Amino acid sequence: MKKVLAFALIAVSLLAACGEKKGEAPKPAFQSTDLTGATFARDFALTDHNGKPRTMADFKGKVVVMFFGYTQCPDVCPTTMAEMSEVMTQLGPQADQVQVLFVTVDPERDTQKLLAEYVPVFDKRFLGLYGTPEQTAAVAKEFKVMYNKVEGSTKGGYTMDHTAASYVFDKQGKLRLLLRSGQGVAPAVHDIKLLLG
Repeated sequence: MKKVLAFALIAVSLLAACGEKKGEAPKPAFQSTDLTGATFARDFALTDHNGKPRTMADFKGKVVVMFFGYTQCPDVCPTTMAEMSEVMTQLGPQADQVQVLFVTVDPERDTQKLLAEYVPVFDKRFLGLYGTPEQTAAVAKEFKVMYNKVEGSTKGGYTMDHTAASYVFDKQGKLRLLLRSGQGVAPAVHDIKLLLG
């Protein structure tokens, strides 16, 4: 929880640093944390659960929601994915202009096969992304995502502490928003509709 709060504070400070310049058009009234102008989370190189290499450019023309988690997460990940499924339902036909990406921070266990079974359960349009441990670390660094293996009580068992928030990118692939864990469906629907125009 401390890591989540720390990340939220970083996001708010980044927002303040971005600031509006004089003469610029007013920014949309987002209900989530506005990260417009941030200089991180620019791109990634991972593989989707169908075995296809992916970068941000593949989704140009769509609003992208990107969440970092793992399939064996007991609470935050399935809750977030279920909320995004509800967001898609509430968007109606506009949902076809949105791409949800679930990036695993547990490449040791989250194989292509497992992601292919897990991610589409929430919505058949959702994509799971994975990489080698090195690729995962590089993407996490670029996206300022924290994750850490926590050994469990049973031999070989473990959980993953990780940043519990989602990034939202506009149709040009630019980072625009941070959706905080637990903020609910309504703000996400509101803000994604603004980005869809």
